[in-house]
Formats: sequence, C-alpha cells, structure tokens
Amino acid sequence: MVSYLRGRMAGVRYSINVPNFGELADPRVVADLAVAAEEAGWDGLFVWDHVHYRRYRDRPFADPWIVLAAAGMVTTRLRLGPLITPVARRRPVKLAREITTLDVLTGGRLVLGVGLGGPAEDEFGSFGEPTDLKMLAERLDEGLEAVMLLLSGEPVSYHGRHVTLDDVRCLPTPVQRPRVPVWVAGRWPTRAPFRRAVRWDGAVPLFPGYAGQPPPSVADVRELAAFLAERRAADGRAGEPFDLVVGGRTGGDRAREIVAELAEAGATWWDERMPFDDTLDRADGYRKRIEQGPPRV
Repeated sequence: MVSYLRGRMAGVRYSINVPNFGELADPRVVADLAVAAEEAGWDGLFVWDHVHYRRYRDRPFADPWIVLAAAGMVTTRLRLGPLITPVARRRPVKLAREITTLDVLTGGRLVLGVGLGGPAEDEFGSFGEPTDLKMLAERLDEGLEAVMLLLSGEPVSYHGRHVTLDDVRCLPTPVQRPRVPVWVAGRWPTRAPFRRAVRWDGAVPLFPGYAGQPPPSVADVRELAAFLAERRAADGRAGEPFDLVVGGRTGGDRAREIVAELAEAGATWWDERMPFDDTLDRADGYRKRIEQGPPRV
C-alpha cells in the first residue's frame, strides 16, 4: 500500500510538530529546535498558523512564516512548512509571496499544509469574517487555485466567487517545480477534505480522539489509505507522488513497532506531536523528544 499510495521510494519520513506560541513563539527558540532536529536525524519540522485561539488566548503567538524563515536559515536538509495554513483567511497574492520567498530561502524545502482552519468562531468570527464551513471550503479551493496560478510566474487571471486575479504576474517562482508540495488536512472519517486532498500531493488527517495525541489506529489509517488510493486511481493519478501524514506522540519500547504498523497501513510520514496539556508550548519537552531521535523503522 505504501508504494502504491506514495508513488516514490518506499519508507517513512519523520517530522516534529511545533505549535509556535508560548515559549515557542520566539523564532530563535524554534530555530534552535530545528538545528537539533536536523542533527538528530529528523526529516521535517512543521508549525501552526493561528491568529486567535481562545483555548490559548493568554499566550503569545508568533507569525509562522517568520518562524519558518528563522528555521530555514539555520538548517540545510529539514522539510519545513505550516501545518496547516487556513487559505480561506489569507490573501492569495500575499500567501504566494510568502511561499515563494520561503522556498527560495530554503533551497526548495517548503511543504504547504492547507485546510479550513479552526475553530472557525475564533479564527474567523472574532474578526467579523464568515464562519460558514461551506463558504470557507469554497474560499479554500478558490484561494488554492489562485495561489498555484500565481506561483507559475506567468501572467494569470482568475475570476471566482471569492477570489479575483486580473492579469497579474508574481515573480520570482519557487525553486520546486512543477509546484511546492501541497498537503490537505481534514478530520477523518469526513470524506470531503480527502476528496480535496487527492487533487494535490498529500493528506494530513486528524482521527477521532486526537486531542490527547495518541497514535491513530492501524484500522483507521488503512481505511483512509484505501479511500485515497481508490479516489486517486479513479482520477488517473495512481502513479503520482502522494503522502499520507499521520501523527501523535510516541515513546517507550513500542514506538518503532507502532510506526511500522502505521507505515504498513499506508502512512508515509510520522509527525511527532505533544499532548494538549500544560507542556504543549514548553520548549524543554520538544528538545528532549527531538534529541531522542525519530522512531525509525
């Protein structure tokens, strides 16, 4: 299943997932963690993109793109990116500029994670923006199409319900061609986000019970992998590269066994995460986990 779904060399890659608030709102702290991650053999470091999250309203938040730039300046190998950025609240031309600049800065190491974003009442409603999920999904799809047109470097026009481009050109272009990889996030077993994902380069699911950040069940990953493979085959994309990014918290003697089982079920990335407790935004926990190294199989 892994080789069929992914369409490139077999194996799993490993990333650290860093919420850039609290102690991790300091770009220098995240940059230090990125250096440690690269030295310890991790393959990626991904950050959050929130503007207002009531659950953490009393903690400082950092801009994800500046944090990623800081990490990109001190590393040479790590994949970096937002996991995820809510395209529906982003201006396509601004997002395209950020994508290009970071991809150039890192020599082609950016991965663009996208999704609806949430909670909608916090991220959108607090600023007088629509919170209807259907409308946000339309804005996500239009915004993503517009961003990809802008990244082409050609003069482009686009006239959608929510997004307009009128004979504009965005230069330079990203290093990665034909495009920066796009991973689409969603909550499984809801199908709509993953029907969207098959049109792009990867899927980042949140499975039931994710709040404590346990590893997902093998059955859930296998079911989603089969759904993605079936949909991509129907679209004539079975042989194209595609990633399935699953995550949670590992540790103890079974860490490698757990990841091996998930890889057999279809996962191509393991994204290491911390539980939603008081340690979520404290740097020491990430540093210790990073130094232990990825649970390679």
